[in-house]
Amino acid sequence: MENKKSLYERAQQVLPPVANRATTLGIVEANGTTVTDENGKKYLDFASGVGVMNVGHNHPEVVKAARDQMESMIHIGHNVAYYPSYLELAEKLNELIGGDHMVYFSNSGAEANEGALKLAKKVTKRPGIISFRRGFHGRTLGTASITFSNSNYRKDYDPLFAGVYSCDFPYPYESPLSEEDEVNRCIQQLNDVFKYEAPADQIAAVIVEPIQGEGGYIVPPKSFLEKLRAICDQHGILLIFDEIQTGFGRTGKMFAHEHFDVKPDIITLAKGIASGFPLSAVIAKRNIMEKWDAGTHGGTYGGNPIACAASLAAISILEETGLENAQNMGEYFVSELKEITKPFNIVGEVRGLGLMIALELKDKTGESLASLRSYCLEQGLILLPCGIDRNIIRFIPPTTVTKEEIDVALKIVKEGLMHIEKEVS
Repeated sequence: MENKKSLYERAQQVLPPVANRATTLGIVEANGTTVTDENGKKYLDFASGVGVMNVGHNHPEVVKAARDQMESMIHIGHNVAYYPSYLELAEKLNELIGGDHMVYFSNSGAEANEGALKLAKKVTKRPGIISFRRGFHGRTLGTASITFSNSNYRKDYDPLFAGVYSCDFPYPYESPLSEEDEVNRCIQQLNDVFKYEAPADQIAAVIVEPIQGEGGYIVPPKSFLEKLRAICDQHGILLIFDEIQTGFGRTGKMFAHEHFDVKPDIITLAKGIASGFPLSAVIAKRNIMEKWDAGTHGGTYGGNPIACAASLAAISILEETGLENAQNMGEYFVSELKEITKPFNIVGEVRGLGLMIALELKDKTGESLASLRSYCLEQGLILLPCGIDRNIIRFIPPTTVTKEEIDVALKIVKEGLMHIEKEVS
């Protein structure tokens, strides 16, 4: 009798290399912080579907909301008619942002960023966009044009969109400068764009992740975002915050920009917005959105009734317990991670806000990190890399994670680091 093929083996026959996964795992069940593979082995999922499952896998309240919505309406199309869950979610997001904003729904983070760029160009009548090195905004042609976290995302796709300019994002850990001087260096690069490349009155928007995700979980000094806000105000440039990975409790607040007391003109949201259902949003001040004419942007599936219902349930969970738990567990996680990694020479820095936490290794070949991830996976802990050199582990467990689950993960990571140092010696 022929052995049954694994999900990985089956995938090799029908999925192209571009659809490769971060692991060879085949997962058949997910609940809370735990997933189960096709052989019955359980894993702690500290990847959360790449920062999507912010209230955990299959949260019963999210499942119920989606199931109830499915019973009455699966799809209408927001270009066809209005429907309750769509409007309720738009109203809720407007409330969370502070009021006097409008919301446009799409399906993915890249779609949201594409929409934000179009909105900025439409409203300002300007062609230019400024983004930041190590920043990640998507892999469509438009968002690849403003992404500088990995040259592979741009390779063989030239010519990408014109009128895009990039500057350095402050990276205090790597910089030989003081924090203040590092911020000033990056701001000077931005001003140099106006001086040497494109006049400020030709720039529609500056787009930035308030905390860089794919680029390395880099938390900028508060003064950097404050200065960006001031420069945009000075020149009539729209400031876009890409909160696709940082939103919905990931940093211990509903949105990361709350940590910095800086408000953008446009916000893009996705990932944790609907606990696994495809949904994204562009949110902007009313006076901006009202200039986005009917028919100049659109989409078929954006704001699907089921996704919107799931999002409302997920937001309710975050407001009730998730935000507080993310903040408390994040502080505990960072403190303990710093403590257990002190003895290891290979560790460079531990950083993060809430449950958006990075462990940066000094080895920039990526080999040590690959070895650590492999060890952790064998021990039942799923982790993802980030950073240009793939030398950074990102810890992104659900906001519902418990102290006991964190302790298990910390034990595995410590053992993994010991394993690596033995290999090196």
